[in-house]
Amino acid sequence: MLALGIDPGTAICGYGLVEQVDGNLIAKNFGVITTKPQARMQDRLLKIHTELDGLIKEYQPQIMGIEKLFFGKNSTTAIPVGQARGVVLLCAAQNNLDIIEITPNEVKQSITGYGAATKEQVIYMVTKQLNLAEEPTPDDAADALAIAVAACFEANSLARRNFFGG
Repeated sequence: MLALGIDPGTAICGYGLVEQVDGNLIAKNFGVITTKPQARMQDRLLKIHTELDGLIKEYQPQIMGIEKLFFGKNSTTAIPVGQARGVVLLCAAQNNLDIIEITPNEVKQSITGYGAATKEQVIYMVTKQLNLAEEPTPDDAADALAIAVAACFEANSLARRNFFGG
């Protein structure tokens, strides 16, 4: 199974592709889609859509993991991130991808076993789980890889529950 993890944003949209083969997790690709702050919002969203659609068509993942939106203190980024998230969900629908929505705490729990883990702990564990030679950068790409790993785990869990009638 190949999972595409997305850390949505309009300035930087992180992506990570993780394949699960015989119980092993392999990073196939990761990086970021960046847009220029001075560009019109519709042009920024179009760039995210175009590049993400190209990644989906090239790699053909079976599932997409995306972070659920949660804005506590930093609500000023809610609208732009929500717009990017909408474009990502549209792209998934256009490519008939199943979506697994995961909260940041669920990602941390899945990756480290602790829902309040630090960003450094998550990056460390992603690096180890994917057997990477060095920590993935930037943070948005590392977060997207973590989301992809968590989506693989969740997809396996859902498959087991469905198989056993739960």
